Amino acid sequence: MPSTDLADEDLLGYLEESLPVERMSIVESALRSSESLRQRAAMLLRRRDDGFHSVGDIWRRHRLSCPSRRQLGSFLLEALDQEEQDYIDFHIRTVGCRYCAANLRDLEESRNQTPEVEQRRRKFFQTSAGHVKSLRRD
Repeated sequence: MPSTDLADEDLLGYLEESLPVERMSIVESALRSSESLRQRAAMLLRRRDDGFHSVGDIWRRHRLSCPSRRQLGSFLLEALDQEEQDYIDFHIRTVGCRYCAANLRDLEESRNQTPEVEQRRRKFFQTSAGHVKSLRRD
């Protein structure tokens, strides 16, 4: 892929590790083969670190389009209205938001925990809570 085909947003997304996996691979391959592209990425990083922020930079950095963990949990339970369900599905599957996909996987795993895992978690919490109480008394 010629380095001119990559937008600044692609390079910044790569640097922030916020692109879908396939796009990350494409950008990384292009960076490996192009010194001018590496220089462009370094310049963008310096500009960002020097305080230059576009609306897009702020939007991406603070993940303003990402649903909350609570919304993701409701999505998992199919408890949202159809428009919200569709948006989250699009955000994860089409946009490829890795942060939300990881958050959703974590919610799915916690939903599918075995009784042994839950018992172990409860035991750790109880021993930790007792330890914290004894520290407060000292």
